[in-house]
Amino acid sequence: MPPAPDAPDRGTSPLHQDPLALAAAHVRERWPETPDVGVVLGSGLGAWAARLEDGQRLAYSSIPHMPAPSVAGHSGQLWLGRLGGTRVACLQGRVHAYEGHPVERVVFGVRLLAELGCRAVLLTNAAGGIRADLPPGSLMLLTDHLNLSGLNPLVAWSKEGHPCFVDLTRAYDEGLAVAARAAARELGQSLAEGVYAGLLGPSYETPAEIRMLRTLGADAVGMSTVLETIALRERGVRVGAMSCITNLAAGLSPAPLSHEEVQETAAVARERFEALLDAWVSRAGAQS
Repeated sequence: MPPAPDAPDRGTSPLHQDPLALAAAHVRERWPETPDVGVVLGSGLGAWAARLEDGQRLAYSSIPHMPAPSVAGHSGQLWLGRLGGTRVACLQGRVHAYEGHPVERVVFGVRLLAELGCRAVLLTNAAGGIRADLPPGSLMLLTDHLNLSGLNPLVAWSKEGHPCFVDLTRAYDEGLAVAARAAARELGQSLAEGVYAGLLGPSYETPAEIRMLRTLGADAVGMSTVLETIALRERGVRVGAMSCITNLAAGLSPAPLSHEEVQETAAVARERFEALLDAWVSRAGAQS
């Protein structure tokens, strides 16, 4: 029997065709509120998500089209709740291109935050310190980045209404930076600032590469964040980002580099990181 004349054609409906819309609809069925601020938690930093109140927790594997991470320290859960008066959507972990994901999958999570209505997103990561005054345990506000991954999420991204040629002169929002500085002062914390170099990974850099990055103006190095920033700026979302310096970059420490060290140092810095992120999210929410 043919469908009724006004029955929807599921094969051609925008929701059926658009993975982001389908994922967002799935989330909204379980948490219908519009988040004020999005947060992405990097390696070893995921415990902060449990501070959210009155919310929902969804495994990435339960969300249509959402890629799940395979790296230790990335739990792969979307948390939705409140921090004080601020509604928050939080990605507890991310996927990386070095896991074998194409670039559009790497940024699917932050595009989902934008689709859910976040107008500001705070990105966090674990990074290697290049600058001499960034020992392990330091927190660094990103003021700019170097995209040395060889990837860009805007290549072949032709979604109607979203321009390919995105101005990144102010990739990291000054208003959110002001909020981070104020939060650090309020807590009596030291918050460094600098340029983050994003590389593909998963191998760590050689000492020669670190010398090159220092010459190019990088203060810290990691394997995430820059692609997410580009994708969010394309959607008109304000971006703030903070690194937890979890190790000295190659050639700056006698100890070999390891992911275990990254997680251990993140755990040591957890209390300061979480307190600062609490205050930053609250101030960012007040700006929304």
